[in-house]
Amino acid sequence: MTLKLTPLDKLTGLAFAAQMILAGNTAINGPTGDIPMHFNRSGQVDGWGDRTELALLIGGMAILGLVLGGALGLAAARAEEDGDAARSRGLKAGQAVLLIAFVVIALTMTAFSLGGVGERADGPGTMMAALGLLFAALGALLGRVGPNPWVGVKTPWAYKSRTAWDRSNRLAGRLWFFGGIGAVILATFMPQPLGLQAFFAFVIVSAVLAVFESWRVWRTDPDRQPF
Repeated sequence: MTLKLTPLDKLTGLAFAAQMILAGNTAINGPTGDIPMHFNRSGQVDGWGDRTELALLIGGMAILGLVLGGALGLAAARAEEDGDAARSRGLKAGQAVLLIAFVVIALTMTAFSLGGVGERADGPGTMMAALGLLFAALGALLGRVGPNPWVGVKTPWAYKSRTAWDRSNRLAGRLWFFGGIGAVILATFMPQPLGLQAFFAFVIVSAVLAVFESWRVWRTDPDRQPF
């Protein structure tokens, strides 16, 4: 197979390079004191570290994003070479989901840990809005993701029925998209940390509904594969 980089592959590589530069700059020029590293469900700091720990975390996520995104890109290229355009599109959508997720997480982590957002009074509201944007972006693409080991509603039933995979991922995508948009709007006036906690609860409930949908559709799919 002749390896040909797509624009999405190039963006994945560019994101990796940018995150590694950020990690290196954090390790060398980051604050010398304690840095907020972990936030609880209320958006409050409950874990601290140093600049080396933060740099390693950013760099590790960059490597993971490159490996998973590259694997999906390679699988998409193979599917396209085999003439399976639908599978190729689905895998590229999964690659885009990973790219968005890792980039937004890296930016949010930097803003909250190095930018001091996490220690401000409006930190929980800002976190809710940032998570809302992330889930809205992911939801817009999730329903297009084809079967793969890394992205999507990866239940045993979804792997045994393509219909179950498609419908459960479409459901999750719609819930995340509209829920994310709602979170961005509500973050501007909803009391915190109630708003952030409510959004976390919504994510859990939507995931449970998507899992149930994969089982429900598999059970009624005449073309399902048995266990």
